[in-house]
Amino acid sequence: MPDARVLVVDDEENILAMLTTTLRFAGFVVASAATGSEALERAREFRPEVIVLDVMLPDVDGFEVCRRLRRDGLDAPVLFLTARDAREDKVAGLTLGGDDYVTKPFDLDELVARIRVLLKRGRSVRQAGERLRAGRVELDPDTHEVWSGGELVDLSATEFQLLHYLMLNAGRVLSKAQILDHVWKFDFQGDSGIVETYVYYLRRKLDGPDGQLIRTVRGAGYLLRTAT
Repeated sequence: MPDARVLVVDDEENILAMLTTTLRFAGFVVASAATGSEALERAREFRPEVIVLDVMLPDVDGFEVCRRLRRDGLDAPVLFLTARDAREDKVAGLTLGGDDYVTKPFDLDELVARIRVLLKRGRSVRQAGERLRAGRVELDPDTHEVWSGGELVDLSATEFQLLHYLMLNAGRVLSKAQILDHVWKFDFQGDSGIVETYVYYLRRKLDGPDGQLIRTVRGAGYLLRTAT
């Protein structure tokens, strides 16, 4: 993806230099920052398409940086770099609007591959056609807008991709493996827990008082109900 803009944020000088050089060699346009405050400023000026964001920063941590960026309306996918591999830390980052995570030390080829996946997701071709509807939820694939009960719902790029895939297959049970393959297009080293996390986000944002839109089919996967 030529000229794709990537912002790299890390307070370790050697890691920052290594990532910047690697990503530029891979064809990306790269900006860098070493602190949380600098990251916020660069993001507003540079308008990155993907942000590679270290969690442990000297002033404002990566989670808070992500929170402020989302509050400011910047919806570029965020890939967290973390030395902490506890599941609760990863879920915390995703809950704040992050899209992926890599635990240090990491493989550069894997990191570049994940960035490309996030870019494809953010630049996904919008399919022309009628709006999709399931129960109280309506999705416009052209404008990437979603309504629940007539009210506009703010979804991240990943949440939209997941909902779009579920709605295209409404009434059909989809396994976690199928969802990972079509939405994330990367195997996450077998971590299907990310699917559970994002299904939870969608339920929290879209479910009305009349029941769950997305039903868990034990041992099989998830089914988006055509009516609620």
